[in-house]
Amino acid sequence: QLQLVESGGGLVQPGGSLRLSCTASGFALDSYAVGWFRQAPGKEREGVSCIGYNGSHSKYAVSVKGRFTISRDYAKNTVDLQMNSLKPEDTDVYYCAVDRHPYQSFCTLDVTKGQYDPWGQGTQVTVSS
Repeated sequence: QLQLVESGGGLVQPGGSLRLSCTASGFALDSYAVGWFRQAPGKEREGVSCIGYNGSHSKYAVSVKGRFTISRDYAKNTVDLQMNSLKPEDTDVYYCAVDRHPYQSFCTLDVTKGQYDPWGQGTQVTVSS
């Protein structure tokens, strides 16, 4: 069974940092482009960052550029999202997902294209003092 699991969420004060990890079971994550998305209750899911299967290409939402960094750890079979200088508006449930098609060097943050499957169950990030 193909499965993704997110970890690393939690409560942090404004200006703090968190590191999220996306771990795959049942398949090799390093064969797929991976995206990180977030969603608040009653709002649409939005793309945060993504990275191509070989790590040569990545994208960031304007709201997180310069604060978040996406990376691949091929030894651990994970894709991590380092989040620095966190703001209250970063509070959301964060999800990772893989591109349906393997070996995509480029990735998209457009979740409406239906390009990503499967998805993880999400991890809560709360930024509050």
